[in-house]
Amino acid sequence: MVGMETEQNLKPALSEDTQQRVEQFVQWLRSKRYSRNTVKAYADAVVVFLRFVSGKALREIDNRDVVRFNNDYVLKRKLSESYQNQAVSAIKLFFKTLENRRLEVAKVHRPRHAKTLPAVLSKEEVKLILEAHGNIKHRAMLSLIYACGLRRSELLNLKPSDVDSRRHILIIRQAKGKKDRITPISEKLIEMLREYYKAHRPQGWLFEGQTDGEKYSEKSLENVLKQAVQKAGIRKPVSLHWLRHSYATHLLESGTDLRYIQELLGHKSSKTTEIYTHVSTRSIQNVVSPFDTL
Repeated sequence: MVGMETEQNLKPALSEDTQQRVEQFVQWLRSKRYSRNTVKAYADAVVVFLRFVSGKALREIDNRDVVRFNNDYVLKRKLSESYQNQAVSAIKLFFKTLENRRLEVAKVHRPRHAKTLPAVLSKEEVKLILEAHGNIKHRAMLSLIYACGLRRSELLNLKPSDVDSRRHILIIRQAKGKKDRITPISEKLIEMLREYYKAHRPQGWLFEGQTDGEKYSEKSLENVLKQAVQKAGIRKPVSLHWLRHSYATHLLESGTDLRYIQELLGHKSSKTTEIYTHVSTRSIQNVVSPFDTL
């Protein structure tokens, strides 16, 4: 998203008619159940673009304006690759849904996605992190993320009823892609959650903030991890997603079929899951370097 500083450098505010079109776009995105963050990011990007081309009626805007916006605004200000892609996608969707016409955004030079490998911790490092806190709530949150390969939002959206201790499964509702899924949960973790439940008695959400019935905040959860990493003496920029990556990699290294890992993680495409084959050391460790045979 573009900060206020950048927006202030643009041309005058939108006309009332154009602003109404943007509001219609926002309502359409909401009706399609786009996430709150996506709605804001898309709306902000469209507003920035329309202010950039102010003076032209919507019907007069064409692909050349998108190319000019990309070259003279995004690239000149050295905005991120993710913003560049997001802005082009937002502009394309805006004109498709509200103006009923397609802009040839393929002609806009988009950056290639960097092919980076997921960051993975060793089992020893994970153990140190999960055991760093004395607070049962903090230990339970971090343990659940790793033990079930959860995304941050998936953990915070859990309710007490989502833990099925009899069947030893965790129900993850309306995760990414608006899909429900289940993942196995061990007796060891169930016992930890029972201890946590007895101590805190959560009502609405499995993990609540300082106010009863209030969901635990993302920022507070990140701080819980940060403190655990520091206590564990690990000097790496560990994020919550590292625990999810480590879960998937450790499953693969223990012999779990890639298809099951895809289901457990809630990946739509198997190609997304296949990236873990590049960080798993199970096969690599069996390779003998020619140096060792000299």
